[in-house]
Amino acid sequence: MKEKVQNFVQDLHNSQYDTEFYKTLIESDRMIIDHKREIYSLNGQWNFSIDQYDTCLRAKWYLEETEMDGFRKPVDFDYDHWELMNVPSCWNTENERYMYYEGPAIYTRKFNFTKKEEKRTFLKFGAIAQEGKIFLNKTFLGTHKGGSTPFYIEVTDFLKKENRLLVVVDNTRKLSSVPSVNTDWFNYGGIYRSVELISTPLTFIKDYTCRLDENSTKRVCFDIMLSDKAQGEVYITIDELKIKEAIKMIDGKGTVTVENENILLWEPNNPKLYSIELRYKDDIIEDKVGFRTIETQGTDIFLNGAPILLKGICIHEESVKNGKAVTEAEVRENLSLAKELGCNYVRLAHYPHSEIVARIADEVGMLLWEEIPVYWWMDFTNPMTFEDAKNQLSELIHRDKNRASVIIWSVGNENADTDERFSFMRGLVETVKELDPTRLVSAACLIDHVENKINDRLQEVLDIIAVNEYYGWYEPDFNKFIKILDNSSPNKPVIISEFGGDGASGQFGTPDDLGTESCQDDIYRKQIEMFKKTPYIKGTSPWILFDFRCPRRHGKYHNGYNIKGLLNADKTHKKIAFYRMEEYYNSF
Repeated sequence: MKEKVQNFVQDLHNSQYDTEFYKTLIESDRMIIDHKREIYSLNGQWNFSIDQYDTCLRAKWYLEETEMDGFRKPVDFDYDHWELMNVPSCWNTENERYMYYEGPAIYTRKFNFTKKEEKRTFLKFGAIAQEGKIFLNKTFLGTHKGGSTPFYIEVTDFLKKENRLLVVVDNTRKLSSVPSVNTDWFNYGGIYRSVELISTPLTFIKDYTCRLDENSTKRVCFDIMLSDKAQGEVYITIDELKIKEAIKMIDGKGTVTVENENILLWEPNNPKLYSIELRYKDDIIEDKVGFRTIETQGTDIFLNGAPILLKGICIHEESVKNGKAVTEAEVRENLSLAKELGCNYVRLAHYPHSEIVARIADEVGMLLWEEIPVYWWMDFTNPMTFEDAKNQLSELIHRDKNRASVIIWSVGNENADTDERFSFMRGLVETVKELDPTRLVSAACLIDHVENKINDRLQEVLDIIAVNEYYGWYEPDFNKFIKILDNSSPNKPVIISEFGGDGASGQFGTPDDLGTESCQDDIYRKQIEMFKKTPYIKGTSPWILFDFRCPRRHGKYHNGYNIKGLLNADKTHKKIAFYRMEEYYNSF
């Protein structure tokens, strides 16, 4: 018989205090289409406190129990007298005291809301780094894992006239999480994308997919899903193409294919977008979509049936001022710089960036590689880790599947080629093919230094073989790279997804002076010479557009930054390698 402890105190002695909060996970099946809906922003100043010992969860502060047996109870929280924190933002860049803080923190705010009859309301978080536990009016709504994808919670039945929203944000690095404990970027924390209330009719258009028919660029396929198993018709209108089609919904789902001879295909030099409207009774969705094809044949990549060389650059989601909470202006600046470099494609490393990136890329004509943070070492044997990665991938695909700019889904970066990793990653590739067979799938792999060739078991299931290599930098003997390229004979296109070396802004010397702009430029010179001689290389994305924070970098010139950028961190100085890469890209 289990001993009953007479003096057990819940918030002091329960080591499993957080178990209950992982029984309700907020996952991709709750996502809805929200673009251009009736939205109420909850951005602004929230009350904030770090909570290093997770006392909010341990002692159940979220219940706001301030009385006990008729007496006033002493409590250790006072929400409305805490400091103010901007949402969206990263706590690291908002207050120097929190620059390197890792752990739980509490965000809370009050808001008023008037319920409308015949309406439902959803709460959306654009992203929380890295995990969020959500409470509304003392009720636990669920936990979201993954720091870069949006999530949604229906709150119709929980809203009152006066409301308190409380979020426990935790950026603690965990062995079982995605990413795990060791990365090469800064571990920001906070509610760093927008928080919104979204209003919908009782039955509404929950999801839609718009794509070209796989056998014809003159046929468009629409797949529609309603919020419940309702009947009726959804009307699709694309005025410019004179398309007005009714889709009969059966059990909340419907599909139709429409022929049109006048479709202009989207491509970087002509990013043609069409305004589309979907209507179900009194629910209306408005969007802008482009139509294009992407495929591979042998070692070639074809966009709209024509071979294309992917001239790219890698970009982190970061700015000196705002951390991960990048603004629309900063996104536009980054894509403009990529255009100036001569790029037609950008690799968004190493996690899903803000959804505005793909929308702006649609508008300006920039192809995108989008990625989830299955990065370096992962707990590949843990089923919960796989489910986390699969859910982040599903949320990303759901969010951006109608963006013409997105052509590649990447399932990971620089993982050791083990049996466990192959099984894990193959499962993610299968997820991509199930959810979106219209795009290409890749992963950034490592060179096989035993066989001295491009060789990774994962390439068996990928559409594009991508490799990261740093010959001339981490591998100083550049002749090895020449041999590896000669030894390899891939039957698929190859993208050099990373290459480069450190280049401290304003530091010059000879090519042998490590870490200078001169050394970096010489590495680029040698790399470009080899790219020109290797016909199966169909794309390059050097590492990286601009310098970024990284607490593992403490060398002579680093100061806590990875300095492999072609620009410095605040993007005020172009290094000489920028101009070399610009010349190479503009030679095509």
